[in-house]
Amino acid sequence: MKAIIHYKNKKYPINFNNPIDISIPIRNGEHNVNAWYVGPPVIEPVKDGDFTGAISAGATTNFNAINVIPHAHGTHTECLGHITEEFFSVNEQLKKSFFMAEVVTVAPGKVGEDFVIPAQQLKVALHGKRPEAVVIRTLPNYTDKLNKQYAHTNPPYLEEAAANFLKEKGVKHLLIDLPSVDKEKDEGRLLAHKAFWNFEGIKRYDATITEFIFVPNHIKDGSYFLNIQIAPFENDASPSKPILYQIEDDEE
Repeated sequence: MKAIIHYKNKKYPINFNNPIDISIPIRNGEHNVNAWYVGPPVIEPVKDGDFTGAISAGATTNFNAINVIPHAHGTHTECLGHITEEFFSVNEQLKKSFFMAEVVTVAPGKVGEDFVIPAQQLKVALHGKRPEAVVIRTLPNYTDKLNKQYAHTNPPYLEEAAANFLKEKGVKHLLIDLPSVDKEKDEGRLLAHKAFWNFEGIKRYDATITEFIFVPNHIKDGSYFLNIQIAPFENDASPSKPILYQIEDDEE
């Protein structure tokens, strides 16, 4: 299925038959990616007395219970409600799901004991573009990101000025292949989250942050259309499935 997207007075051909899934699936057990000092997700048949919800155990259907922490167990999309006392649901705040996006690759630089993504790298990578969404792939980009155990590893994070730069560029949706845009142990400052959502000013309720994505190396930097799919949880965050669509040449 092919389509022509009309966006800002230009036409962009895309092929819905060629989705690029940049989510990390949630798996049962310890081989799942993980962060924030919690156990792995648990997906198992419901048990009630003599009943076990699995065809292999004699049930007529598979009937599983799922125990998942969105922020810790895989690709998830979060809204401002992640850092506010007042409740806000990503299911309510994410009004649209289709955006022009820019995929950029950055190499976090060492600052003291940390590796940080500075604003300057994003400025260079965006080349003056003002996309609705930015998808950040960090280097090195190994497939161990699909099942890495991040707790107590002090992974790279986004400089506050970098998050502020994206906000000022009008970026509404920030996606990154790390467990958080902020430092793992930052004493609750959450500088990048607060800068991106303009926490101290006119708050950006319709902006989202998606963490724990994975962009394979063969995907080139550049412009794509992005579809952010979430489960309809009334929660500050939901497991999500961001999909990229390549912009094709007119003659294709």
